[in-house]
Amino acid sequence: MGIIDGTPYLKDIYDVHILLTNDDGIYAPGLAALEHELRRLGDVTVAAPLTEQSGVGHSITYLTPLMAREVFEQGGRRRGWAVEGSPADSVKLAVSELCPQRPDLVVSGINSGLNAGINVLYSGTVAAAIEGAFFGITSIAVSLQYDEAARYDVAAPQAARIIDQLLQHPESAGQLFNLNIPSQALDFPAETHIVPMATTPWGEDFEKRQDPRGRRYFWATGMAPDPPSGRETDLSALRAGHIALTPLQFDMTRHDYLEQMQTWHIASPTGTEP
Repeated sequence: MGIIDGTPYLKDIYDVHILLTNDDGIYAPGLAALEHELRRLGDVTVAAPLTEQSGVGHSITYLTPLMAREVFEQGGRRRGWAVEGSPADSVKLAVSELCPQRPDLVVSGINSGLNAGINVLYSGTVAAAIEGAFFGITSIAVSLQYDEAARYDVAAPQAARIIDQLLQHPESAGQLFNLNIPSQALDFPAETHIVPMATTPWGEDFEKRQDPRGRRYFWATGMAPDPPSGRETDLSALRAGHIALTPLQFDMTRHDYLEQMQTWHIASPTGTEP
């Protein structure tokens, strides 16, 4: 029986079917490394974008046909389904059509670069996990701090250990999580901190340039914000070298303000009272 931090692997307890996706594309090394580790937890179906889709957020394809085909490695090993669309497309199509059975778990990653703070809203990696949560499936986005020599083979076992422990809590069923691993955690022992998402905006600076034909273009140069002082967030935890784990939700309603607004008696544009 396999053991992770003193607890048995889920595959030794019951059969779990995992849908693995990403936004870096089906040939990304982070996807391959995570697939290898997740197979210790259960059966894995891979469905990922054919090409890199970083920063596309939760875009979906609906005005053109959505193409998907199985791709194979040399030797005939099946790599998975390559979807000519977004990360959210990949999950939507896989859950509905491509998986041999409904997944028990959706994992998105390992992304090349952190998806923390306000970047969660732009991330295709997180969007794929959100799409899984739309179906009521436990879903986890996994990201590793960017490094040209990133060691996904080290980060993947760390992610799998955390995923295994999450799933052994019954209350995690159907929930959405965001997991970020800093580079320091690959070299030194790191704690996993359960923290909220920081909402400090990034700098929105642009450098104006000119191409060889004299046309003006802009290059985004905004820098990451400093972690907010006071309570710990994903940004401050990562900067301190900790692994950051954040429970997310896709209900964007501000419920406390909703109750206050319901006392405002906003008049109808036709002039009638509500």
